[in-house]
Amino acid sequence: MKKILLIQPSPYEKGGGVIKKKKLYFVGLSLPLLAALTPKGWNVELIYEVIEDIPFDTDADLIGISTMGHGVIRSIDIAKEFRRRGKTVILGGYMASIMPAEAIKYCDSLLIGDAELIWEELLDDFSSNSLKEIYERPFKGDTYSTPLPRFDLLKDKKIGDFLPVQAGRGCPNVCSFCSVSCLYKGRYIRKEVNEVIRDIKQIKSLGYKKILLLDDNIFSDKEYLSKLLDEIGKQRITWMSQCDIRIGKEDEMLKKLYDSGCRTLSFGLESLSRDSLIKMDKGWANPREYNELIQNIRDHGIDVSTEMVVGGEGDTLESIRETKRFIEDNRISVPRFYILTPFPGTKFFDEIKESGRLINHDIYSYDGTRAVYKPNNMTDQELTIAYWDLYKSLFTIRSIVKRNILRKEFIRTPFRYLFNIVVNLYYRKQIKEGITPNIF
Repeated sequence: MKKILLIQPSPYEKGGGVIKKKKLYFVGLSLPLLAALTPKGWNVELIYEVIEDIPFDTDADLIGISTMGHGVIRSIDIAKEFRRRGKTVILGGYMASIMPAEAIKYCDSLLIGDAELIWEELLDDFSSNSLKEIYERPFKGDTYSTPLPRFDLLKDKKIGDFLPVQAGRGCPNVCSFCSVSCLYKGRYIRKEVNEVIRDIKQIKSLGYKKILLLDDNIFSDKEYLSKLLDEIGKQRITWMSQCDIRIGKEDEMLKKLYDSGCRTLSFGLESLSRDSLIKMDKGWANPREYNELIQNIRDHGIDVSTEMVVGGEGDTLESIRETKRFIEDNRISVPRFYILTPFPGTKFFDEIKESGRLINHDIYSYDGTRAVYKPNNMTDQELTIAYWDLYKSLFTIRSIVKRNILRKEFIRTPFRYLFNIVVNLYYRKQIKEGITPNIF
């Protein structure tokens, strides 16, 4: 029986070591799904490096490594080490998919985009010693299907109290900086509702009552979402997901979301500058509406999480400082920020490069924590300093208390915000160490 080792790398710390944690809360779906796609005759082992060590002396015949954002350097180093040991290495994931010409330098074979229609062929080619350099076969139409993920392979791992389920992939929006836009180019493909419910039932059978609904934007198709919520509501679970902030205008949909068990939604607000959003091809978002939309979402019982970038074309040092007030006034429990970064393969990268404003050509240093191009209204050094100052100012004890305890929702759901305080304190520790905070 052949064996494949599938690895989710952990990023490097500033000092060079690999980030390690006692527990993995946000378990990715890609590895259990690839395991499910693997045909009989193969033994599959999954490794999440953030909570376990990579067995470089493995007897696996084939090594599959995921590449994601700021962890891509670690992915490459792992690939190099396994190839040095004579192993055959496959790379896949977002970063490998949007930078294929670069990624192929570090592997024997590259999987671009979705794996469902091509994975078995890749493994068959490996078995017959005819492995190709590139494998790519995107879904046609607007639906896709998957087998049940192999969550049984996670049973002995130190993970949190929820598991992921996927509904849609892609997004109809085409923001210039977004890797999802690069791969799906404005397409949104849906998993049949009955398959999503099948996956939820599997997770419930494993003893879990909470899920992370993975979807690049659950508000992409309102009719599909409405049907999905009708069925999720029958499962009596609680869940979280991410979507377009304009859902805050949809009272009926917000009620259905809450009734189905949705308790937290994450939104990529990006910037408080209208000019920045327009330049990002995100002009459909209006910062003047953010406060009202956030409050309406909260009024329906759903907490709000945000992600934002700093350094957009309309951003100034003052607007970045103003972001602190916005986050505190809106009592955002766990805000996350990144420096707007032109990743190769995105439209934004092409624009910055053509304008001659790229000041750092080492793409492997692009981690979202330092400016790599000349911003419009400040120097690159000023942007990097402003980014860290924003994080430090929001993760003081005073700000953490203000955002999580001094709010009316605390009385109704105190345990949710006490947990968020723990997350904030962990983020505070990472910020002090110069690490962009995240729980993964």
